[in-house]
Amino acid sequence: MPGWTTEDIPDQSGRVAVVTGANSGLGYVTARELARKGARVVLACRSEVRGNAAGDALVGEVPGADIEFGRLDLGDLGSVREFAERFPYDRLDVLVNNAGVMALPYGTTADGFETQLGVNHLGHFALTGRLLPLLLATPGARVVTVSSEVHALANIDLDDLNSERRYRRWIAYGRSKSANLLFTHEFARRLAAHGADVVAAAAHPGYAATNLQGTAPRMEGRRLVGQMMEIGNRVFAQSAEAGALPALHAATAPGVRPDSFTGPSFLMWRGAPAPSWRAPWTLNDAMGERLWVASERLTKVTYDQLKA
Repeated sequence: MPGWTTEDIPDQSGRVAVVTGANSGLGYVTARELARKGARVVLACRSEVRGNAAGDALVGEVPGADIEFGRLDLGDLGSVREFAERFPYDRLDVLVNNAGVMALPYGTTADGFETQLGVNHLGHFALTGRLLPLLLATPGARVVTVSSEVHALANIDLDDLNSERRYRRWIAYGRSKSANLLFTHEFARRLAAHGADVVAAAAHPGYAATNLQGTAPRMEGRRLVGQMMEIGNRVFAQSAEAGALPALHAATAPGVRPDSFTGPSFLMWRGAPAPSWRAPWTLNDAMGERLWVASERLTKVTYDQLKA
């Protein structure tokens, strides 16, 4: 895949895609480029105002783009259920689980989950499970879950998934990103066991300049930290356009392997999409199955079509 760019995305005409967190950053670029290639794209966003504004901007960049807004709050399992129930299409070719939060002060979702685990992993687990019948009914469907190289900070703690005993924001973030990779690993294993024509893969953007880095400092009024984040984005990070390439590759390129992990080629930081290193614990079958069981219990979303 050396030098792979958006010019290499195959024609997406007739295909339906959902991109979570599509109102800004990596999600916006991912949705825009899928639409540019002819896909019908649902911008799955928490805020209707920001989602519709992103849709207007996208159509301005890609006249005639076939896009629509769908309200989705990954921190509220009721919203996840409603999004899936309202989904108007009888097929789903691409699901990009992109939305996320990073290093927030301790908080909980509407369902009582630690926010980073709840949004980054459990919300996407529930969304994928509720959309699974459509994915299984669509030949060649793909599910791409966006993780991070920061997953290397920490394995999940199955005895304290919600960080109730001790909360360290960056460790909690790393655990949520490890959960993304373990979910992909176990999902791919279960799909293969059932002979399903669906590819579950993962990707990460390296260090990409988005508004993700500044969210926590803004929430806490830490202006100096926010300014440092902005300087880092300007000096060291690659653009959101470049950061979205690994997910776009995983979602569209021919021959993408199940359970693959795609990221930037240069030191997992920047550059064209390439196979990326991942921590050994994200390939642990027993841990993946235990996280899956816990996720079904917590979300009350069961992947019945993949049961033995």
